[in-house]
Amino acid sequence: MKTLTQATLAVDWIDLLLVWGLRLFGALLIVLLGLWLARRMSKTVGRLLGRTSVDPILRSFFANLAYAAILILVIVTALDAVGVPPTSLLAVVGAAGLAIGLAMRDSLSNIAAGVMLIVLRPFRAGDVVKLAGTDGVVEQVRLFQTVIRTFDNHEVILPNAQIAAVPIINFTAREQRRIDIPVGIGYDDDVREARRVLLAIAAGHGKVLTEPAADVVVTGLGDNSVNLALRAWVRTPDFAPTRSDLLEAVHRGLGEAGITIPYPQRDVHLHLPDAIGQAIGRVSQQAE
Repeated sequence: MKTLTQATLAVDWIDLLLVWGLRLFGALLIVLLGLWLARRMSKTVGRLLGRTSVDPILRSFFANLAYAAILILVIVTALDAVGVPPTSLLAVVGAAGLAIGLAMRDSLSNIAAGVMLIVLRPFRAGDVVKLAGTDGVVEQVRLFQTVIRTFDNHEVILPNAQIAAVPIINFTAREQRRIDIPVGIGYDDDVREARRVLLAIAAGHGKVLTEPAADVVVTGLGDNSVNLALRAWVRTPDFAPTRSDLLEAVHRGLGEAGITIPYPQRDVHLHLPDAIGQAIGRVSQQAE
């Protein structure tokens, strides 16, 4: 106890507090300035990319990446100012990163898939897509999830790893889309006349493109109908309203042309014994 007391009295506490106080103050100052610089740099990157044709999703990703990079540099610099050697810090961070990586491999797979989606850009914000069986408009791509707004205004959040593992259908990636309208006509109707009527309907719509030209093909011989398909090309933004117009016009136009659109029906034949058939016949005659 006497030795400990002598060692304590031998320490220059004022000098120690002064040295460590300056170190802590310097580290705190570095952190505050670093946070301010990281925010300014993130906003600057977003503003500069906003002046170009860079996709908003990619713009947000690079802004967040710049913020994270500066923040890591600030933390390392602040710890070095306190007296923590960078090599020791990197060793601790590496060991912690390995443990965290093993514990969060599913989350890391989402991050890797998010980076891939952002860099490769199979879709952009505002595109109409089908992702993991969900149809909707892309709202935002984050590092972990992708946000989709469905056509009935629901918000669907999908993990990025799930999106990257299945086929991605982008309905708005091309400038033109083809409308396929299946039509069934009766076996007694003239296929050539039905084709003429359908092509006239397509030609009469102002938003149907003349190149590629619309056509009508026979797709099969069904149980109740001859199956046709009207195939017309439109600009991608005009797809939904034009399809609705064509469906209505096909139903009306075929009816006006005397061409039937059959529906499933069955002819039932009853085979009865002669005695029962004769009795039913006599009852029918008496009723008349």
